Amino acid sequence: MESIDVRVLRTARDWHAAGHRLLLVTVVKTWGSSPRPVGSMMALREDGRCVGSVSGGCIEDDLVHRYTRAYGGAGDIGQATPAVVRYGVTADEAHRFGLPCGGTLELLLEFQPDFTALDELVRQLESGRLMQRTVDCASGAVTLQPTSIPEALRFDGASLSCTLGPQYRMLLIGAGALAEYVATMALFNDFAVTVCDPRIEHRGTWTVAGVALSTEMPDDAVRTLNPDPRTCIIALSHDPKLDDLALLAALHSPAFYVGAIGSRRNTASRRRRFIEHFDETEDSLRHLHAPVGLYIGSKTPAEIAVSVMAEILAVKNGVKPGLKLEASSHHALNAWARPSR
Repeated sequence: MESIDVRVLRTARDWHAAGHRLLLVTVVKTWGSSPRPVGSMMALREDGRCVGSVSGGCIEDDLVHRYTRAYGGAGDIGQATPAVVRYGVTADEAHRFGLPCGGTLELLLEFQPDFTALDELVRQLESGRLMQRTVDCASGAVTLQPTSIPEALRFDGASLSCTLGPQYRMLLIGAGALAEYVATMALFNDFAVTVCDPRIEHRGTWTVAGVALSTEMPDDAVRTLNPDPRTCIIALSHDPKLDDLALLAALHSPAFYVGAIGSRRNTASRRRRFIEHFDETEDSLRHLHAPVGLYIGSKTPAEIAVSVMAEILAVKNGVKPGLKLEASSHHALNAWARPSR
């Protein structure tokens, strides 16, 4: 899978190149509850075809009705400058468009965005670069600037500035049953996933398509990945010789999440080992999420993967994770963490 942002922009670029008229829509503000976060995008073609989303579906339908020929309209995607529209201002409108109670969102509509800038942006994103895209709302002019730090979307009515980049990345250590479930969920959440396991007997049973497999030693795999703030690293092999190598390399990287499976007793032993033998400190270990996962009463690999992925997404989205997995769940996790043979 690939980032939904890249998919929307590439599709818009390809439609533009094929001679279609199109509308690029970005969520720039939300109030109260909102189905889609700020920065969400969709592209809409003059015949009603669309990719991406800005709501649960009703607002997309309204945009199709207003700006395309899908329902007998004029296909009016010819406005020269961007426009701002707001949905959900009144209770009736919120109900009509299926917005949650109190939900309001504001959209920036870019009519027939500049092809050259769109093409260049897609090329840069496909090469793995993080880009800042700025739109002048008065003229529709777009400027692109490479950046190294993801920044929150900014919109002041006069200009829109947003950071777009390659997919979030996940490195899993250990090609076991739990890793297969975590990888599957990560793929559905637009992560690019790499699994590292130098043990051929464990790696040989891997079944999840779309995942890169690494045979390197885990610390080398971390360095090869070159973690950035859009990277998470999770040690799932249940073998300290592998997990510890990865964790020691990852802890001082910019990765937004570093985690490891294990019981609370094993986690405490690891922390002592890292402090006594590897010069780690309580402060450096503060970034280690261990034991991984939120408490949801999980017992099976699939359920435990849900708890792990939930914690990763919470950290990614700037939400303080809830209760950690309890010891009873970790007994089940420890049993299931060993790769099947």
